[in-house]
Amino acid sequence: MLHKSFKIKKFVKTQFVILLTSSLSGIFANNYAAATILNNSYKEVIDHVWQIVYRDFLDSNGKFEKSIWIDLRKELLSRKYSDSNEAYDAIRDLLSNLEDPYTRFLDPKEFNQMRIDTSGELTGVGIQIVKDKESDNLIIVSPIEGTPAYNAGIKARDKILSIDDISTKGMDIEDAVKLIRGERGTVVKLEILRDGNSFYKALTREKIEIKSVSSKINKAKNGLLIGYLRIKQFNANASRETKDALKDLETKQVSGYILDLRSNPGGLLEASIDVSRQFINKGIIVSTLTKDGVKEIKRGNGQALTNKPLVVLVNEGSASASEIVSGAIRDNKRGKLVGKKTFGKGLVQSMRTLVDGSGLTVTVAKYLTPNGTDINKFGIRPDIEVKMNTNSILPVEIGTRRDKQYKVGEKELIKLIEIENKISQFEPNTTNLNSFKENMEKNLVFSL
Repeated sequence: MLHKSFKIKKFVKTQFVILLTSSLSGIFANNYAAATILNNSYKEVIDHVWQIVYRDFLDSNGKFEKSIWIDLRKELLSRKYSDSNEAYDAIRDLLSNLEDPYTRFLDPKEFNQMRIDTSGELTGVGIQIVKDKESDNLIIVSPIEGTPAYNAGIKARDKILSIDDISTKGMDIEDAVKLIRGERGTVVKLEILRDGNSFYKALTREKIEIKSVSSKINKAKNGLLIGYLRIKQFNANASRETKDALKDLETKQVSGYILDLRSNPGGLLEASIDVSRQFINKGIIVSTLTKDGVKEIKRGNGQALTNKPLVVLVNEGSASASEIVSGAIRDNKRGKLVGKKTFGKGLVQSMRTLVDGSGLTVTVAKYLTPNGTDINKFGIRPDIEVKMNTNSILPVEIGTRRDKQYKVGEKELIKLIEIENKISQFEPNTTNLNSFKENMEKNLVFSL
């Protein structure tokens, strides 16, 4: 029954592990050299999808039964398909049985449209969405900074009720993509539900260029220099851009760092690991667990670029790869988390190229924080919870003391810097240094 998978494998040129939070953005790679339809063999594409799920799918809901999956294969392969659309609809129906919003099929056109190259470019309105299976709503994970959605005030966890007056009730993500995407300069109207109130936003589609990392030096009231880094997305450039920023800030003698991961929807797994290693010298970064119980552990590699005090800003839009970095810093006691509870996506997807140029994102593993915590659907609660400003602030005010969450984060960082300075001045031959450090940390927590 599984013999077809060996025939199909030769056509698959690339396989990338990603952390998907989005249907309108992500980091996809693909090789179309062998992406041709074989003798109108639509069943081969269906069976390819079936084989991948059967072999690699991680069932986070506990509802996947192999016996039922085998029966579904027999049923699908017994049918006749007159064109690719019928076959693709059959694949989508097949995947709906998994009840996993992250395991999705993309036809060749959708697959090609959804690719983002290493420069970090995409076309659209700048939102990441997921489908909530319980409410059947399309939910916005986060708007991307500087995009039409962001500038129009779209927020994390907003629900999309309609697209150009077409109700999204029962609509799958692929259909939503088709409606929201379009020619550059054209307008799409979204009906948004937020806090029980609905309203409309008209967004002009644009080609959006995203720089993953921005950095600057902030001067605290007491004169300390604070290195501020904001990572907007974990694309293929995020690690390099973070490294360049850190090296530059280290030469400018900053006393500590604020790492801003707010509204960062995620991206590449390896990018999140590489960024974590720039702050964490030793210790576990993250572990991934496959459906077969195979556990892979990623650790610090002894090449951290800084050991200075660190505060991480997070919010409801910090998802996936952002949660890996946040969890690693928290569990390794490398720094403090400030803001609001994160989104809660602890699943890893692999992007597969199918034989006809279509694509499949399939959940293949879950990840655990260094302490072994599964944060999927639960998120990470910060050490210090702080709401964002009641009144909106300007984009240029993010990462300044006009930014309430940043302001609290800066105060917390100053406390950590003061502790570090006292420890460095302490005479270790007179008293137990570790005991002193623990007492200082306890006093810090007590004062919050």
